[in-house]
Amino acid sequence: QVQLVESGGGLVQPGGSLTLSCAASGLTFTRYAMAWFRQAPGKEREFVAAFSRRTGSTLYGDSVKGRFTISRDNAKSTVILQMNSLKPEDTAVYYCAADAGVIVSQMRFQSGYEHWGRGTQVTVSS
Repeated sequence: QVQLVESGGGLVQPGGSLTLSCAASGLTFTRYAMAWFRQAPGKEREFVAAFSRRTGSTLYGDSVKGRFTISRDNAKSTVILQMNSLKPEDTAVYYCAADAGVIVSQMRFQSGYEHWGRGTQVTVSS
């Protein structure tokens, strides 16, 4: 059974940094594309970043490009989201997602991912 467990959320001031982790189990980690999405209150879930297993390339949502970095530690079956220069509009629940068969053109969409974590809250406020 695939399990994704996010951690690292919390309260941070604008301009600050936070690192989120997603620990995966029950899967062959290197065979899965991994992604982060977020959902703010009253808004739809939004693509944040993804790491393609096939190409090794990374994708970012326009609102986080240049500020967030996704990486993966295959030895620990963990995907990491480093978030810098945080803004109040980054406040959301952040979700980790995984899928073995998602193609690059679908990686920005929720429908591309079969497995999801329960999320971790990130609040950016002074």
